[in-house]
Amino acid sequence: MTDAMPSREQWIAGGSRRALPAIGHTVFVRQDGPPEGAPVTLLHGFPSSSHDWAAVVPALVHAGHRVTAVDFLGLGESDKPHPYAYSLLEQADVVEAVWSSVGQRSTALVAHDYGVSVAQELLARDPHRVTSMTWLNGGVFPDLHHPIPEQKLLHGPAGPEAARQLTEDKFAASLARLTGRPFSGGVAHDMWLGAVSRDGLEVLPELLRYLDEREEFTVRWVDAIRTYAGPQQFIWGPADPISGAHVLPRIREVVPQAKLTVLDEVPAVGHFPQVEAPELVGPLLVRRLAGNQ
Repeated sequence: MTDAMPSREQWIAGGSRRALPAIGHTVFVRQDGPPEGAPVTLLHGFPSSSHDWAAVVPALVHAGHRVTAVDFLGLGESDKPHPYAYSLLEQADVVEAVWSSVGQRSTALVAHDYGVSVAQELLARDPHRVTSMTWLNGGVFPDLHHPIPEQKLLHGPAGPEAARQLTEDKFAASLARLTGRPFSGGVAHDMWLGAVSRDGLEVLPELLRYLDEREEFTVRWVDAIRTYAGPQQFIWGPADPISGAHVLPRIREVVPQAKLTVLDEVPAVGHFPQVEAPELVGPLLVRRLAGNQ
């Protein structure tokens, strides 16, 4: 199904770079669907961009939703200041500033990977603003997050040099180890372009500060999930070495009331459910956003 994914160029053409005075930077924002539709906000992962959601957005739009997707600061088509102390807390500020700029007071929230931590912070700040919460593979429980060697290297003292030596082939090989259903070379190439645009390689080590912040804010962010009173669901790829099947028992323990769908039909889905299996993820989102379990 990933062959049907709109190209990065098509995705970018449908959005715009929006100045956020409260943040002091410009970020890429795309909105799809009728302005009066029920709002849904999509938060992407590291080191990719909102383009990850391109293949599931049509299902949401067809169901009448107003979909907002944003590239986090330092990723995709948003500003990539360097040197810079990137913080998940500021990324939450970015999302709140985008909501203000587009006039959204409340929204359903769908988060993957890096975006999971941002969503946890947003829930901790104001859970009443989030009408429903959907989680895709990510470090919801930091002690169960298993970063790959490349992330550890970029996060360490040799990170800047490792970033300079990163090539598209190395990048694609890393992605391939994370997937259960390999996606096309075109999609991997688009992810690479999003990572390297605007001198993006320079900021990758700085962005990986998120590994430290997850440990620092573990209690706050896990409590945000545990105490959230709204509808909550998990769509999970078990063939994910970072946040895969080993996370499922903890999800069932901490949020037993949440709806959990495991995409384990052979071949099982890996780290990128929305890219590897958009034909499954899109309808699941639509059904559950409509309140149908």
